Formats: sequence, C-alpha cells, structure tokens
Amino acid sequence: MHVVATAGHVDHGKSTLVRALTGTDPDRLAEERRRGLTIELGFAWTSLPGVGDVAFVDVPGHERFVPTMLAGIGPVPAVLLAVAADDPWMPQAAEHLAALDALGVTHGLVAVTRADLADPAAAVARARTQLGPTTLRDAAVVPVSAATGQGMDELRAALVAMLRALPAPDTTGDVRLWVDRRFSMRGAGVVVTGTLSAGRVAAGDRLEHEGRLLRVRAVQSLGREVPTATAVARVALNLTGDGVADVGRGSVLLTPGRWHLTDVTDVHLSGAEPPPTRPLLHVGATAVAAHHRPLGDGVARLRLDRAVPLRVGDRALLRDPGSRALWGVTVLDPAPPPLTRRGDGARRARALAGATGRPDLAEELRRRPLTDLELLARLGVPVAGAAELAVVAGRWALPRDRAAAAAREAERAVRAHDAAEPLSPGVPPAVLAAHLDVPEPLLRALLRPPLVVVGGRVTTGEDTALPPAVDRALTDLEADLVASPFAAPTVDRLRELGLDERALAAAARAGRVLRPAPGIVLAAGAAEAAARRLAALDQPFTTSEARVCLGTSRRVALPLLEHLDRRGLTRRLPDDRRTVTTAGTTSGPR
Repeated sequence: MHVVATAGHVDHGKSTLVRALTGTDPDRLAEERRRGLTIELGFAWTSLPGVGDVAFVDVPGHERFVPTMLAGIGPVPAVLLAVAADDPWMPQAAEHLAALDALGVTHGLVAVTRADLADPAAAVARARTQLGPTTLRDAAVVPVSAATGQGMDELRAALVAMLRALPAPDTTGDVRLWVDRRFSMRGAGVVVTGTLSAGRVAAGDRLEHEGRLLRVRAVQSLGREVPTATAVARVALNLTGDGVADVGRGSVLLTPGRWHLTDVTDVHLSGAEPPPTRPLLHVGATAVAAHHRPLGDGVARLRLDRAVPLRVGDRALLRDPGSRALWGVTVLDPAPPPLTRRGDGARRARALAGATGRPDLAEELRRRPLTDLELLARLGVPVAGAAELAVVAGRWALPRDRAAAAAREAERAVRAHDAAEPLSPGVPPAVLAAHLDVPEPLLRALLRPPLVVVGGRVTTGEDTALPPAVDRALTDLEADLVASPFAAPTVDRLRELGLDERALAAAARAGRVLRPAPGIVLAAGAAEAAARRLAALDQPFTTSEARVCLGTSRRVALPLLEHLDRRGLTRRLPDDRRTVTTAGTTSGPR
C-alpha cells in the first residue's frame, strides 16, 4: 500500500479531488458535509495500475485546523497539493507548502483544480514558481477538473510515477504509530487509526503506550480486517488492556523496549530568524509545547513539556501559534548531555557542527565520552560493527583512542596509589572505574599489561618492596618463631613489633607470613611444615593430638587445621579426625 496526504487552501477542491480519484467521500462528519470543508482528517482509498492500493489522508485547509493538518501530513511520505485555477495563491497553500518543505518532503504532486472554471496556465506557472525554492521543486504540476474529468488520467499517471519513486519502506523496523483518530465501537471497544510508516502490526501483538502494554485485538486496513498490516499502510487497531482509555489523538504506540522517550533533544533548525522561546513542536501526529534554547550555528536545544519517542534524523516542525511561522527540525541527538557550566551551549554547538542528522555509529562514538550501545539502538543508530571502532564490554563502548588513553591513566593511577600506599598495593576495580568514569565491566576490558586483577585489586603485578621498618619487624617475628614455629605471637607482641593490620596484610600479600585466621600470624611455610610434622602421627589423628604435636594452643591449632584442610594438605573425616594427604607429605615450603 501507498499513503498520500492532501494539502492546500480551504475550498480548493482537495476532498472533491480525492472523491473523484477513489469514489469515496473522505468527509466523514455531517458538519463537514454541511459546511463543505474538512474539519477532521478524512480517509479514502483506491487502486492504481502498477502501484496497487493507495490510501489518501485528506487534511483540513482552514487556518483554524492547521494542527490537524500537520497531524495528517507528519507521518506520510508523499503529498498531493491542490491549488485552484480560479483563485490566487492563498495563505494556507503557502503555509502547507512551507510545512512540507520544512519536513523535507520530496515526493509530491500538484493538482491545479477547477481547470474547467479558469485557464489553468497562470496557476500552473505560479505553482512552479512557488515550488522552486522548496524540497518539492521537482513535483509534477497537473491541471485537472474533478467535475468534468479533465486531466484526471494525467493525474493518475503522475501519481503512479511519484509512488513508484518512493523509497522502499522498512517492513522489519520498529513500530511507531502516531494516533490521528480514536473512537469506540460497540462490541469492540477502543479503535485507533494511524499511518504505519515502518514495521508491521498483527493481531495479538503488544504495543507500548506511556510505559504500559496494550494488546492489539484486531487489525483493519482499507476497511478490511487483516491478520497483519505491513508498512506503509493506513491501519485501524482495536486495542485492549490497562491504560487503553488514555490513548487518544496525538498518542503514540511503540514496539516495546525499542524506543527512547525524551523530553530534551538537540536539533538543527531551518529558517533565517530564530523561533520564539515557547514554540510548539509538531512531530508525527502530535504537538507538544517546547522551550527553545539556541546553541549557535542553527543548532538548538528543545526541552519538551512531555516526553516523546525520537530518533536521530527524525524530521519535525516548530510552529509559533501566534505568527504561524514554521521552522524545520532535524533531530540530531535525542539523548544529549546536560548543559550545566558557563559556555556549555557554545561547546555543544561546536560538537554538533558536523552532524547531518543521519544515524552514524562512528560519529556517535566520537561525540559521546562513553557510549551506551543499547541506548544508541533505541535512538535508531545501527550498532553492528561497534567492536571494530571501540573497546566494547556488554552494552558499553569506548572509542579505541579514548580507551588507550584510559588504560594509560589507569596504570598511572595504580602506580601513584602504590607509591602513596606501599602497604596496600593495588586499587579495587570499582574505585579505579569511578576514577576513570567508566562502568566496571568496561574497565576490565580496558586493562592492558602490566595491569592485572589479582585478589580483587588492580595491580601492576610487580613485586612491591615492603617499607624498611616493616621488613625489620618481620625479621624479628621470624626469629621469635624459630624455636616454636606454631606458637603464634600475641596481639601485644605484634603491637610491640609495630605490625598493625595494614602491615600484616601487606606481609601476607608479599608471602612473608601465613595468616590462617584473623589474629593468627605464622611464618611463611608454616602450613607445609605442620603437615610434615603431623604425618608422623598415627593416622587418623584428633585435634588434641595435633595440638600437642605442633606444640601450640587450641586458639592456633583449630584455624591452622582448617587452613590445612582448605589447602588439601589434610582431610577431615566424618568423626572429626584427620589424615595427612599425599600432598601434605610431599609439599615443600610455600
């Protein structure tokens, strides 16, 4: 299916033209038929040779209904602009053309209507002049008369040519359906309509609305119930679920978990004069009040009164309701950094100076200090190939040049810490990650030799000499233990030697002491020596026998035996006795 929106001044024959093309009156309200003008969006469809089904979204041309008109043309890829041969170029035609130009619509067709009432030549020339500076400069201009049929065959041929030139729709993309009409049907409940511009919707699907999931009970397209509708298509969805009562015109239905809802976005604006501080943003079929903050060089930040789903490259409009002036909007970054310091706005404008609005992974990696790949995917940026451009850990990515700089800073920070804290070498990964301002999983991917993670700390892996005072204290401790190697010194003796907790922890990491439990300090190699001595006992042996054999107290014997069990030097039996293992009889000092 193809979808075409109409545009043009009130009473220039848009609805009459659609009726002549489709045989259906798009004006569905009695008030519209009575007054002869379109108030709400109208819909009709036909089939054209070579392109198949074509649905028309007929928009109102009266100036009071400009927001409704914008809701109709926002999501639609092609337009049929009607201008009357017997009228001058009118204000709403100019406003509609300005809106189409600002939205970047390039596929269009102009019908010079009522050609039976006046020579259309002047109107054709005038239309071509008006189209010249816009994105519709190449649109065909066809004189027609819906009353007599003059030019209708030529109009259909031009429609076919225009529709054949449309780019292929993204039929596998994520759904973002802007609701342009809502009503209730007896026996069915809530029904909404919209233009499906990407993806597909099937009965039974779940769509997200304001954080809640709604179920699609049924799908209609062109007046028929269908199992699945595929973009591009006009669809009517019968919805059910908690929160369905909150869905109305201007709402948006989304593929769950695939969109970023934002109330702040950086954009590029068209137009010579800046917008006012409080314009309206028209995107899709919705309008939301915005606060406009110019950043420089045509770049601005918009802060919205409510969050909407935006992606890089989206086209939208800013409109001043007072002057009715319009500005084209190209979304550059729907997840921008905060501006908190003096000069941040100008710096941000420079960062966005080369942004085109086309999703580009390399550009996003360059611009963001740290990249969340899951967020980028929700912003419409393809993330395949990220590992070729960046160091990647899970959802996080850092460009390779920044990753190399971060690795260098990590080594500098670790060495600086070790120099300042020789008794506590190495830095916990969480602390180092916070210093580098990266997530811990990414930190581990950044580490390069000589940095390694040992014992839960990032270290250079190099032997760190103990301070001389600690080294002398350990020498004295080792002398104390020569005669009774398993008589661990008391707390008072350790304090007398100047060995506090930090010094003992450093000594244990350096392999100078064994600490089988808090408060128990033995010489290095005590475990192996104990196993060899216990091997001389009758096997198995009791804890009491081990204590006597080792010449120590129960305070030391119990944690030492448990340490031997953990090392595999002894094996504890169900009756609480132990045997020395083969490893225990052959192991040397460790």
